[in-house]
Amino acid sequence: LLGIDLEDKNILVVGCGAGEDAVRLSKLGARVYAFDLSEDMLAIAKELAESENVSIAFEKMPAEKLRYSDNFFDVIFARDIFHHVDIPAALSEICRVAKPGAAFVMSEIYSHSVTDGIRHSAFVEKVLYPKLQASVYGGKSPYITEDERKLSEDDLALIERAMTRVHKEFFNFIVTRLISDNYRLLNIADRILLGALGPLGSYFGGRVVVIGTISK
Repeated sequence: LLGIDLEDKNILVVGCGAGEDAVRLSKLGARVYAFDLSEDMLAIAKELAESENVSIAFEKMPAEKLRYSDNFFDVIFARDIFHHVDIPAALSEICRVAKPGAAFVMSEIYSHSVTDGIRHSAFVEKVLYPKLQASVYGGKSPYITEDERKLSEDDLALIERAMTRVHKEFFNFIVTRLISDNYRLLNIADRILLGALGPLGSYFGGRVVVIGTISK
């Protein structure tokens, strides 16, 4: 995103939450439109935008039924939202409101079906995970809503079919699974280890970043 000239570009922040991403993009010169389903989150986002003295068009709506015009956005930004939505419906709407050739940037929690099967095995669920949860989350309960599920390789394939010039990177091999992500050097080591796996990274990654161009 820093490599794109965002000045006067229309950017959509999908599921904006508390608004941090929307504010950052606005400060880079973009015209930012952001939506969320939560009135509480939108209220926080609006307060943040006001305190940072930036103008952002916030609206309440579902990702599966957007009220924006066709072919309107130059950039689509989505962080930690696709695992909450109906992906085919939301993706269809995103493609509709995006201009041909619009940039698409997504960061999502992810688990390959093989890894996910291990994660939900009886031994991991009953014996290993309770111990790891204390280490990873510092004794706190993880914030997981009832509707969410990690993206799978099939979800990624569906998203990629709507894009051209797709670039993917996988993150969080050990970090956030076995250890906390609060330590910078461990994050770097984890990234190097996952990168060294090459194509196998798609089996072991716990987060994926997808960058592409929307094809219409």
